[in-house]
Amino acid sequence: MPAAYLNDIEIYFERSEPRDQASERASERASERASERASAQAPRARLLFINGSGATLAASQPMLGQFSKHFDLLAHDQRGLGRTSIPEGPYTMAQYAADAAALAECVGWSSYSVIGVSFGGMVAQELAVTFPDRIESLALVCTSPGGASGSSFPLHTLADMNTSERADIGLRILDERFTPEWLEVHPNDRILADIMVRRGGHEKSTEVLRGEMLQLQARRHHDVWDRLSVITCPTFVASGRYDGIAPISNGEAIASQIANSQFRAYEGGHAFFYQDRQAFPDIIEFLQRDSRSRTKPARLTQHDETSATEATNEPVIRLSTR
Repeated sequence: MPAAYLNDIEIYFERSEPRDQASERASERASERASERASAQAPRARLLFINGSGATLAASQPMLGQFSKHFDLLAHDQRGLGRTSIPEGPYTMAQYAADAAALAECVGWSSYSVIGVSFGGMVAQELAVTFPDRIESLALVCTSPGGASGSSFPLHTLADMNTSERADIGLRILDERFTPEWLEVHPNDRILADIMVRRGGHEKSTEVLRGEMLQLQARRHHDVWDRLSVITCPTFVASGRYDGIAPISNGEAIASQIANSQFRAYEGGHAFFYQDRQAFPDIIEFLQRDSRSRTKPARLTQHDETSATEATNEPVIRLSTR
């Protein structure tokens, strides 16, 4: 069980196997030897994954698997969650960012790409404005900048609700279309909704709940709005059109403050990456493309004129005009 003692806590982490080690074993299979050797010549790009509110590595394997196929992936249970220590609070967003930076340094990374999902996107923003020279490229998924331009839904307010009320509101903010009528005729969304309801309905220990609440309290104070311009690396910002937790306007606001950024809207809510099949390929392609070039593209100055509220099958692309 890999763990590192950093910032006075024990941080549990996982790292996907670097390609050269995997190919060394695979080369023992004669039929694959030549292709594996060719792959080994190009080490995979380093990618730090930062998870969302209450999310642990154990519960995030499907998403992690999407990225471990393509990157040297580093991910961890954040302070207060999963197998990582649950120290006394309060916690701060700066601490979450410092934990991520310390872990990357611990495994020998001086620079790397970052993807942050939901709360992880908030931590990723804090990390990028604090250590801009370390971040090679940045993907911010279903997240918010906080401050004057908009915060995500106050999840801490759900804690005192009964299970049924919390589940009802949880579904509505997960995807604003998720009414009983909608779910009745959209079976894939019904499966997603059922998974989320079951995940939220599990019994948790007092200590686990304490760690989750400390995270949500730190989340309340997230605000990088006035510092986003510090970020200079290529940045991909993605939002779901019907996200009731991190509204699409919050993603657009982030992109408006980062000069070297692009914004895309997808068909879905807070979990649009499971609803719109183009989302994962777009994010992966962006991170891979930048890892290959390590050059910053010319700043694009035109907006796609398609309304973010139009229901189409193609992602809306908005590009920063700063």
